[in-house]
Amino acid sequence: MPVTFRKSFRILPGVRINVNRKSLSLTLGRKGAHRTWSTTGRRTTSADLPGPFGYRHTGR
Repeated sequence: MPVTFRKSFRILPGVRINVNRKSLSLTLGRKGAHRTWSTTGRRTTSADLPGPFGYRHTGR
């Protein structure tokens, strides 16, 4: 079983710095909707939509 490392630091309300073994990322937004940019070039948008749509996640 591999050893993993992940740590998240809250800088301001709605702003987080996430650290893992391979990259850093910046997340803006709240639990219902947020946008993330990573040092590896990955960008994601996530949103919890009302009704039957559920949770949506889009990546690069």
